[in-house]
Order: sequence, then C-alpha cells, then structure tokens
Amino acid sequence: MSDSSQITFDEVKLTKYRELTGDGRPIYPAHYERKHTLAEIRERYTEIGHDPSEEEVCTAGRIYIIRHHGKTVFIDIGDASARIQLYIRKNDVGDEAFEFLKKYLDAGDIIGVTGRVFRTKMGEITVWASAYTLLAKSVCAMPEKFHGLKNTEARYRQRYLDLIMNDETRETFRLRSRTIAELRNFLNSRGFMEFETPTLQPVYGGANARPFITYHNALEQQLFLRIAPELYLKRLVVGGFEKVYEFSKNFRNEDIDTKHNPEFSMVEIYAAYHDYRDMMDLTEEIIADLVVHARGTTTVTFDETEISFARPWRRLTMEDAVKEYGGIDVYATPLDDLARIAEQERIDKRETAQTHGDYLPLFFDHYCEEKLVQPTFIYDFPVENSPLAKRHRTKPGFTERFELFVYGMELANGFSELNDPIDQKERFEEQDKKRRLGDLEAQMIDYDFINALGYGMPPTGGVGIGMDRLIMMITGNDSIKEVILFPSMRAPVRSDEKKEE
Repeated sequence: MSDSSQITFDEVKLTKYRELTGDGRPIYPAHYERKHTLAEIRERYTEIGHDPSEEEVCTAGRIYIIRHHGKTVFIDIGDASARIQLYIRKNDVGDEAFEFLKKYLDAGDIIGVTGRVFRTKMGEITVWASAYTLLAKSVCAMPEKFHGLKNTEARYRQRYLDLIMNDETRETFRLRSRTIAELRNFLNSRGFMEFETPTLQPVYGGANARPFITYHNALEQQLFLRIAPELYLKRLVVGGFEKVYEFSKNFRNEDIDTKHNPEFSMVEIYAAYHDYRDMMDLTEEIIADLVVHARGTTTVTFDETEISFARPWRRLTMEDAVKEYGGIDVYATPLDDLARIAEQERIDKRETAQTHGDYLPLFFDHYCEEKLVQPTFIYDFPVENSPLAKRHRTKPGFTERFELFVYGMELANGFSELNDPIDQKERFEEQDKKRRLGDLEAQMIDYDFINALGYGMPPTGGVGIGMDRLIMMITGNDSIKEVILFPSMRAPVRSDEKKEE
C-alpha cells in the first residue's frame, strides 16, 4: 500500500506532464461543454446496430483502459453514471492528434470526446470518435487493471481512488445519499422542520460519552465538540417548534471498531405531544420505508443472515430480555448475588454498580445484545442510566426509554422526554457526581437547559437514529468504515520517520 502521507507521483507520467506544460499545451482547461452523460448515451442508443448514428454525441470521462491496435485505439472511459468504449482511428482524428494520444494519454486521464455511436461486432455500444480533448492529466499511477484496489487500508486512506476503481463502493455511497434524501422527504412530508444547532458547545450533553475538547482563543474558554444535538433541539420545542429534526455530525472520544467511529452521523427527531410508544411507531415506519426505498423489499441480507424489516417488530422490556436470554430476574435477586454473578461473568463496569437499576443494563449488554438479530425494541430502562428520559408513568424506578437493536447493533435510542426541570436538575447532579468521581462518560450540568425547561416544554417524544449503522445494514456492509467516506484512522508512519527509527 502506498503511504498516504507521501506524494506518489508516477515518474513516467510526470515526465509527460513536464513535456506538455513546457510546450504550453492547455492540459487542465477550465471548461468543457459535455452534452451527454455515458448513461444517457447507453440509454438513447440501446437499439443501435453496427451502422453509426446520424447525430454526434459529446461526452467526457476518465480513461480506465487503453488498447492500442496499430492505427486504431480502443479506450474504456467512465463517468459518474456509467462506462463506455471509445473507438479512435488515425484517419478520423488526424495524424497529430493520434500521435499525441499514443504518446501522452494514460489510464487515469480525463478526456472529452465527440463522435457517433455504433455497436461493435462483439455487441459493445461504442463511440466512434471524430475528435477528443485532454481535460486533466493524471500524474499518479492507477492500480493494475486486473487486480484493482483491494487493500482495505488503502481503500479507506485513499477513498478517492477507491471510488475511481470500485463500482460497489460508489454504489454504497450513492445509496447512502439517496437514503438520507428519502428520510428528509419523509420527515418534511409529515410536518417536521429541519434545523441546525451548534457543533461547538460550552457544555456537552445529550448522551453518555467522552467528549473531544478544544479551546476558543477569542472567547478564552474551553469548548466541546458535540456528542449529540439533543439539548438544543429540545430548546427549540420549548420555543414553540413542535416537530423538529437535525442531521448532525457527532463526536465521541471513544474506541474505533467495526461499529464505532469517533465522528459519526445521526438524525435526531422530536415531536411535541408524542411519547416513547409514538416514537417507536415512527422509528418503525421510517426505517421500513428507507429499507424498501433502497432495496425494493423489506428484507436485507447482512453477514449472510436474512433480516426482515416487515412491521410490526418485536418489543421486549429490558427486564424480560435479561430473564429470557440471561435467565436472571434482576429485581428479584439480592444485590450481593448480582455482584457475585457479575464477578463470575467478568462484566465490564461492575465495580460501579450499586443498585438493581445499575445491574440491569450491564446484564442486558452481556447476555442479550448480540442475540437480538431481527429488529427488536428494548424498552423501559432503569432511571439510573437514563438521565434525560421521563420517569415511567406506572413502574417506579424506570423510565420511558427504548432502544432498537438489529443484528446485535443499537440503531436507535428514544424517550418520552423528561420535561420536569426540578427532576432534570437532580438527574444532572447525579451525573455530575459520577463525572467528578472519574466516570469520563457522565454528563455535565447544563444550567441553561434546565432554565429552558423551567419555561415549560410540552409532553415530547424523541428519537436518535444512527445513520452510519443503518446504512451498514441496508448495504450489507459489516464495517462502519465501509459507509463513512473518510473514516478516522491512525496517522501513517512516514518513510523518513521509519529511517530515523
């Protein structure tokens, strides 16, 4: 793999660049009037025979393959829509242009071409060129045509090259773009309004996560990259916007693995006069719609497992999930016994658990998550780990909160939103105690948000949906890096640094 911290110009191509620029040739023109995409040509001339079309087409694309045959050349070019073959003869373009092509054009170059369309004896739709123009000279070597770009790390570090070489990668990100556009259409058609809230925040909140910290010189204060937009969106509900959403980039200073990236995308949605059951219904409707829009069916295949998003989805309380998959009735088991089980199972964060409500989510994570393959809502979370959710209306010690799991991954998290300012203040204070004792993921006290609730927020339901994981599921990719254009990666070691070592 090439070291992405190094410039990797190809010496042969660089020599051609120097010769061309030395002669004053315009090898990077500012404009080219392309009149037809390659897909439009293919569609228009689906029925074309061997006789060339009467009308000329004018198109452009990147050269992928050049095949020289004496006084003729076949070139495969591609654009964002398709690929097509060019047929270029010396007699048609002239001696000078043909010799220029043979000497200076390479795979990777971008050219414009004018010509008539015909079908070869091999059945290939082809543009019979009458003229061509060099639009951009590539000075980096393209991957070898038969093996392409397969190295995973190289694909992530040089995503631009991955997109050039791999049709499946381009299709993944086309589908991502279409999915986000469809979700916007879905929400807008139901009366939701899209807003933008701060990415740099004086107080981080809205989730339990470790933040990234920065410093603003002019303000002379510490700021945080947001871990969630939640508290600002709920301020908008207080202000009278009753149905709001935001597509947000969130930042959490956490480990990187196949399901986590420090910078990730979410959509957060809030609706006044809704509760968590309404938001479960909305989440079902949204995701089922997106899956059908993207795949044409409610069924997707993920890691060789068929997953059905046909509604309705299973709903299970967290208590019942632990009983079913772990065989433990948490609230009927003494704390000493829960501590002993957690020690035997080597469950993470067991040292900080002090109540039944602390142990329940730990046992859920340990026994249940990976077994939730088909879409399943887990609901009714303990108040201890849900500082922003409304207390349950009938179950003391619980909140009206849910999470959606598919194939062991959390895809969504929602609540009946806590709108009691006194209760919210007390919950924040409990979080602050944990933070001061060393819990790096505990939330800060946001006094301004408490003040906002003090002016009155109507009963509200909210949900956040992880877009990266959802796109993973829809496209069948098993790593989050496959659906993030430029994933976070450790900086490569430069070759000169290696020598110093």
